[in-house]
Amino acid sequence: QVQLVESGGGLVQPGGSLRLSCAASGSRFSINAMGWYRQAPGKQRELVALIASGGSTNYADSVKDRFTISRDNAKNTVYLQMNSLKPEDTALYYCYVQLLTTMRIYWGQGTQVTVSS
Repeated sequence: QVQLVESGGGLVQPGGSLRLSCAASGSRFSINAMGWYRQAPGKQRELVALIASGGSTNYADSVKDRFTISRDNAKNTVYLQMNSLKPEDTALYYCYVQLLTTMRIYWGQGTQVTVSS
């Protein structure tokens, strides 16, 4: 089993920044991809960004040039630096990890990001 603990959400004004963190723990495991999804009220969950084990990244068009995903493999942690936040970024943000051997995906509990003046 793998447990994910997210942190860093909150309320921020438009144009502000937040940094989300997600740390994975549990029994022996190796991580393949890590990433973030988000879900706004009344909308489907959407991919925000992902980072593969080799470091390649992929972003939703709506966050390109504003968000940066990174990972610390020694800490089994993935980060999402969010800059120039907009009200439309308001959502519940979920991190996930995909294990290398089983390809099984584990989800965090979600952290709320609210962008409002």
